[in-house]
Amino acid sequence: MIPSLTVRAWLQEATRLLRDAGVPSPEADARALVQHALNLGGVALLTRGTEPVAEADAARLVNLLRRRAAREPLQHLLGEVAWGGVRLRTDRRALVPRPETEWLLHLALETLQGVSAPRVLDVGTGTGALALGIKAARPDASVTATDLSPDALTLARENAVLNGLDVVFLAGRLLAGLSGPFDLIVSNPPYLPAADREQVDPEVRFDPDLALYAGPEGLDVARPLAVEAQAALAPGGMLLLELDPRNAGVFAAELREQGWQVAVLPDLAGRERFVRANRRAEG
Repeated sequence: MIPSLTVRAWLQEATRLLRDAGVPSPEADARALVQHALNLGGVALLTRGTEPVAEADAARLVNLLRRRAAREPLQHLLGEVAWGGVRLRTDRRALVPRPETEWLLHLALETLQGVSAPRVLDVGTGTGALALGIKAARPDASVTATDLSPDALTLARENAVLNGLDVVFLAGRLLAGLSGPFDLIVSNPPYLPAADREQVDPEVRFDPDLALYAGPEGLDVARPLAVEAQAALAPGGMLLLELDPRNAGVFAAELREQGWQVAVLPDLAGRERFVRANRRAEG
């Protein structure tokens, strides 16, 4: 039987349940799920704290709490998240967009400053996050996005419609069938070493393996992507990748040996996560 509690009491109970389940951010997740299940804004959560919760709403909340306690990602339970200036539906069809990748979007837009009507390719688009974030910020850009997963492409197209943005989505591995030229090729490719599969956070197990793991070192996608990008970049065009901090420096060194001009850039926590490269010195 589901207890009859007030909004405030449910918020406290939700926090307790998630904390006991080992959820990393129980207070924030409890607040998000209570607001979602009860259809309450942030102010209403405070001002209506003493109101009783209807049985149907309480049942919906309990179901969400049980799923989150089982470590299903919060983004899946909310169904839609705000990310990089766009709204994204999220589910098991594609990798949940990470906060770190919002900084990759920032770096991409920074790279495009001063480029008129840029031609952009997002490789391994997943939810479409990067492609849609770029298009939203730069309506003059011509944006193409690829993915190997038909399910991910379906989700990305749904997100394009949700945001009213015009992006070309194509099925294929890396740059298959595309010759460019592109002013920017950006990607958050699979980059985890295969050995990580047994030690990732429980939430990560809800993401598709195809979007996560890339061989023994985590570079089995980045390496061929760089090879294909050479022929598809416009003069002065940039390749911009998010990688595991453990191998960003390794990959940058490999690119330098191949004649690329390379910068390794930190994320907001100071970890070397992003690799920006072109075939001639950056001005």
